[in-house]
Amino acid sequence: MSTVDTFRAAVEARDLPALEPLFAADARFYSPMKFTPFTGRAVIRTVFGVLLTQVFEDFRYTGELIGSAETAAGVDAESHLLVFRAAVGDKQVHGIDLIQLDEQGLIQEFTVMIRPGSVLGAVSERVVAGLVAEGVLPASAGGR
Repeated sequence: MSTVDTFRAAVEARDLPALEPLFAADARFYSPMKFTPFTGRAVIRTVFGVLLTQVFEDFRYTGELIGSAETAAGVDAESHLLVFRAAVGDKQVHGIDLIQLDEQGLIQEFTVMIRPGSVLGAVSERVVAGLVAEGVLPASAGGR
């Protein structure tokens, strides 16, 4: 099973411990709510924990596209685009996860894009609250 297949299965099963070893030690997670990425396996695992248990309801992947794309570092990388749908409260979310692998086949960059823009505020509030509670963001971030 490929890294992306294993990742998808772990997300769909909400198996958070299975996610961490799929990421490179210095992996970057690009969120629509924050300009700078979250960096490192442990932090990224915590972000996924918040997303899958406190933010998204009925999260499911609905498709996949495979190709290559340039990373933030300017390197061409094997890239997978997973299309997803979920709910945040009574609002429906449609989005994509761009997964870019390093030379060892681990996830080096992970970028999330969601729509509609009107739901981004609700997603951001829930993510920030969860990450403050987990100690990933400072308490002052809760009042953004």
